[in-house]
Amino acid sequence: MKLSHLKSGQSGSIVAFNSLSNDVRKRLMIMGLLPNTEVTVIRRAPMGDPLQLEVRGVSIAVRESIAASIEVEVV
Repeated sequence: MKLSHLKSGQSGSIVAFNSLSNDVRKRLMIMGLLPNTEVTVIRRAPMGDPLQLEVRGVSIAVRESIAASIEVEVV
């Protein structure tokens, strides 16, 4: 399942990054989005973009297009 398909309050474990450039992938990993890391969708902006996520106790915002490239396994 894609990270962008999770609903508010739902959690998932990151499985893979698909079709992201190396620069974007590095930035995500620096922010804590690593394989096998649990991610919770806190909420979406009113127009759906960006998503507010909680990763390792830290709140971050990720664009919908980037979230659509992240594969997760629902927890």
